[in-house]
Amino acid sequence: MKKAEVVIISSPGVGHLVSTLEFAKLLINRDNRLRITILVMKFPHTTEIDVYTKSLAIDDSLNIVDLPECSLPPNSNITSGMVDLLKAQKPNVKKAVSNLTKAPENGVLAAFIVDMFCTTMIDVVKEFSVPTLVFFTSGVAFLDNVDSTQLLQQTELAIRGFANSVPSNTLPSSVLRKEWESFFMSYAKGLKNADAIIVNSFEELESYAVHSFVSHPDLAGLPIYPVGPILNPKPKTKSAIDSDDIVKWLDDQPPSSEVFLCFGSRGFFDEDQVKEIALAVENTGVRFVWSLRKPPPKDTMNAPSDYTLSDLSSVLPEGFLDRTAEIGRVIGWAPQTHILAHPATGGFVSHCGWNSTLENIYFGVPVATWPLFADQQTNAFQLVCELKMAVEIALDYRLEFNGESNYLLTADKIERGIKSVLDKDGEVRKKVKEMSAASKKTLLDGGSSYTYLGRLIDYIRYQVSK
Repeated sequence: MKKAEVVIISSPGVGHLVSTLEFAKLLINRDNRLRITILVMKFPHTTEIDVYTKSLAIDDSLNIVDLPECSLPPNSNITSGMVDLLKAQKPNVKKAVSNLTKAPENGVLAAFIVDMFCTTMIDVVKEFSVPTLVFFTSGVAFLDNVDSTQLLQQTELAIRGFANSVPSNTLPSSVLRKEWESFFMSYAKGLKNADAIIVNSFEELESYAVHSFVSHPDLAGLPIYPVGPILNPKPKTKSAIDSDDIVKWLDDQPPSSEVFLCFGSRGFFDEDQVKEIALAVENTGVRFVWSLRKPPPKDTMNAPSDYTLSDLSSVLPEGFLDRTAEIGRVIGWAPQTHILAHPATGGFVSHCGWNSTLENIYFGVPVATWPLFADQQTNAFQLVCELKMAVEIALDYRLEFNGESNYLLTADKIERGIKSVLDKDGEVRKKVKEMSAASKKTLLDGGSSYTYLGRLIDYIRYQVSK
């Protein structure tokens, strides 16, 4: 009997792609009657995605198709560029799927799964007459931001997935900024056109939000499958040499003594903010690993890069590297999961991206919140105010895509956050450790995510047997 073919349309963002790849592996490891094809799209002249797709072991069950590179209008920013990219790739998606269905060695087309930012693709794939599901790479509570646009004149919002009122300044830029409006509205419309939503979260973490979603009368016909946490506890690293050096340094540190500062694949700061962080780190006197990235050129869609040693010395306060040489390391790209998994790591100053949030929970490391963009402000609010599983450095800090921030976070606030997150007897640490155990248990036979994944696979397999 032929396998059930599932086509996944990924987003060009690294954070989304990583969880998409892990989700694909989760599906085929659970049921060998599935065959997954991932359609990968990229922004022009970007290579960072290749690091992840090229490391996959491709076999009869997993197939990667790189869509042709599309040229975008000059001066495209991250907002318009995403809209233009999706529009340009629609014919390529249609052609790639047509080719798949004609190849005799492939499975029987059973379902499409589109990334949450690619919901405009639902119009294209509907003509193949199989269900289309959305892979939502944020949490269940964040799903309810779709309904927030009409409420923005209020300073606090009653959003369905949250038990507490949500301050409007902790909503994502996509619902606060006029230039994001067209993209956000098409994204929201696309979500409502889906046949089901798969969420990278788990019921024990977001029980309030899951119950709120499934009990809402307007969503009665929209199944939700929280199958997370979807992550790779032992990924291949970008640079084995750098990773080994940091891990060896951590091996020499006492348990739970080090704070890890890392702000995601697209996180960066200007020199004034870098100096405030350095001052705070030095004032605390704690052991640290700081992933410090160089800002990309203004008005480009490039990702941050690593500083050279001479650049690093110029952006940090004079003498900082020498004065902290015994207690800390300033690095570029960071092997995040390796550091979070290390017993020396006692706290995490994080941008609160959803992948990072799931990782810090899985490894049981408390977070001090410092969101930058996208869903991160809402995630930070959820961690601090809803789940009581993080300490606050900031909830409303915002980095615009042109590189400008809404304010300067001063060293004293950062210092308080670092000291608080390393509190070994704090209530936050206790809650994170409890949720860490739940995040592992939910993936095992009998756990809620294990059960939801089984239901999802049954749904996909049913499409072939009809």
